Amino acid sequence: MRLQNRVNQESSALSVIPQPVFAQLTRAAIFLVVTVNSGPEDAAIVRAFCGDLAALLRAVGFRDLKGGLSCVMAFSSGAWDRLFVGPRPKELHPFQEIRGRHHAVSTPGDILFHIRARRMDLCFELAMQIMARLNGSVSRVDEVHGFTYFDDRDLIGFVDGTENPAGQAAIEATIIGEEDAAFAGGSYVLVQKYLHDLQGWNALPVEEQERIIGRTKLADIELDDALKPAAAHNALTTIVEDGRQLEIVRDNMPFGDLSKGEFGTYFIGYARSPRRIEQMLMNMFVGRPPGNYDRLLDFSRAITGTLFFVPSATFLENVAADTAAPPAVGPPSFKPGGQSPPDGSLGIGSLKGNRGNE
Repeated sequence: MRLQNRVNQESSALSVIPQPVFAQLTRAAIFLVVTVNSGPEDAAIVRAFCGDLAALLRAVGFRDLKGGLSCVMAFSSGAWDRLFVGPRPKELHPFQEIRGRHHAVSTPGDILFHIRARRMDLCFELAMQIMARLNGSVSRVDEVHGFTYFDDRDLIGFVDGTENPAGQAAIEATIIGEEDAAFAGGSYVLVQKYLHDLQGWNALPVEEQERIIGRTKLADIELDDALKPAAAHNALTTIVEDGRQLEIVRDNMPFGDLSKGEFGTYFIGYARSPRRIEQMLMNMFVGRPPGNYDRLLDFSRAITGTLFFVPSATFLENVAADTAAPPAVGPPSFKPGGQSPPDGSLGIGSLKGNRGNE
């Protein structure tokens, strides 16, 4: 309750309830990315589902009240223009590919469902129910089943997410406030699927692996600045602006497919502005300074990359199924920091009751 009160104070309106972007890390997760099919009825079905997600989540979660089931539903720039009318989130845009020593690709996706629980069966059941409700109106682009690997380690053997902010710091890192008051309580999320060359990585001496990551492998202690290379992963992903570190919340998960010989990490980062995540990726792929890139990318290849906006749970509950966006003339242009002219409408219908986000 205290945590929720702090969230409400950060939002511009006390009635706005965020989605659980900073929910407690769990043992299992499903990352489901879909596209909305082209028919006008498909968009209407998706809009109707927005208001039903909370009830569906409660129904599945009731099977195990200690299961910690949660779900975040987020929309890409193109999907937002098609599904909703009125102002856009100020910083929502398609993810721009990054080319440096390595390539951060930009891949399609309209909607992200980030499903988390202590048990995979809860995640799987909710994913099945979501797809059953959206049957025929969306097409699956990517589906990854993540798991916790021993003591919160990645498949490369290092603990992942050590520096995640918690409590009030997590709220300040992820939840939009007065800087975009029309979308207070929202957040941005960027996802990438990385495949690891485990054979090449495991051939490196542990000391070299630690220099690439910037932490000790066994004890998970950050290397002293005098010993840490400027190209260390945790050095390049530290963003400082006006003397203050800009944080994000990560909920990365290992995944693998033995039959395909694929092993990797699903990166998912939440932030109140996508710029801080994009700057981290620029540092990793291009380098800081240019050329001083993240050597982890020599062994870990990004095969997806998509940016989404996470509206508040209140926004989802109030989406009107019969409120269609105007036909798209073409792909939206993006100017950093740009915003579509507001017309005073959020494209929401009458209140259905503030059921929250269990």
